[in-house]
Amino acid sequence: MDSLRIAGDLLHLWSIFLILIKIRGKKSCAGISLKTQELYAILFTFRYLDLPWNSNPAEASLSIFFLLSSYYLVYLVRFKYKLTYDKLHDTFRIIFLLLPALLLSLLYNHGFTFLQISWSFSHYLEAVAILPQIFLLQRTGEVDNFTSFYLLALGGYRFLYLLHYICLFWFEGKVDYILWSTSALHTLLYCDFFYYFILSKWYNTKLILPA
Repeated sequence: MDSLRIAGDLLHLWSIFLILIKIRGKKSCAGISLKTQELYAILFTFRYLDLPWNSNPAEASLSIFFLLSSYYLVYLVRFKYKLTYDKLHDTFRIIFLLLPALLLSLLYNHGFTFLQISWSFSHYLEAVAILPQIFLLQRTGEVDNFTSFYLLALGGYRFLYLLHYICLFWFEGKVDYILWSTSALHTLLYCDFFYYFILSKWYNTKLILPA
């Protein structure tokens, strides 16, 4: 079961390397949503507030990488390559994602403490953080290879985590409704992208997301 979680973490790492390679290699952030990257920076900030007390070196290292890379990506899009950023089409209003995530974290959590609410908020937000990116690609149409594989890896990461939670329930009777629901929603939001990605590879055509 841990192999699914480890594979998910590796896919998550790969997705970040892909987007970094794309931006740094092409010196362009065209097709990348700043709003999605900012949401990831926010959610990782709240998720890893307990980092100073994490005694697991591997988990702590991953947490630091995800946190720092999210801020670095925001810096690349907002400042270093801002002239290539598609601000015209990246118009999703993230307040409509932040407020419901905050409300849910206050209502449904594992304990009404600041750290538990922050952890819950990060998972509710991660479930929908990809929406501005998908919205941007739907408005612009064609998706380049780097961005498509970035999304594939990111969606695959949450799908593997969902399988991990299912296995935990099936074999050990463990269930966490916050992780179940957020992972399921996250995976569901990618279904449309997965469908068009498979079609593009099957027919050897460019990936285009319909508006």
